[in-house]
Amino acid sequence: MHYCNKSELTILEKENKNSTAIIGNDIEVGTRIKLLRTSQKRTLQEIADSCGLSKSMISKIENNKAVPSVAALVKIASILGTSISGLLEQESWDKTIVTSYKTAMDKLIKTEKGYHIFPYASAYHNKKMQPFLFVARKGEVIPHQLSHEGEEFVFVIEGNMKMQVGDTEYVLKAGDSLYFNALHKHGITPLSDEVTYIDIFV
Repeated sequence: MHYCNKSELTILEKENKNSTAIIGNDIEVGTRIKLLRTSQKRTLQEIADSCGLSKSMISKIENNKAVPSVAALVKIASILGTSISGLLEQESWDKTIVTSYKTAMDKLIKTEKGYHIFPYASAYHNKKMQPFLFVARKGEVIPHQLSHEGEEFVFVIEGNMKMQVGDTEYVLKAGDSLYFNALHKHGITPLSDEVTYIDIFV
């Protein structure tokens, strides 16, 4: 199986230098996914079947017309033999990255499931975990449950929400947290008009 080397990514960066990055990278996430897939000679249908998404959705993601949910990114990354940080991070290494709360809120991106997300430390190479800031609003989030490999830690900053993990429902308010095995089906429902929380994927 072939993976993109730095020179291939550099060429693609030059070709896309006038594009707007989706999540803070020189290369848009969808473009990086497409480059990895085509370099491995894998079809859109193969990736779609493996991660449970439609072929048209994978195509939209690759062409940067749809922002995938974090869970979808986890599955796509696994199928392509990389990590979620491998899809998001830059080619540099930064030992310490400071992000203000205002910066994170200003750079939120809306996913196809209705969440607004910001990936912290996207420039940190080869991370062992991926922290995200989430904002979920009533009427915008599409109800769904998902499961994927790894573990998650959720900490509520503002608002209230209901989180279901497996067969158990938890009501979380500001200051509450939850740690769980992400293989259990899980999903959130905003109880307040807006809920802001940190979700760390390991």
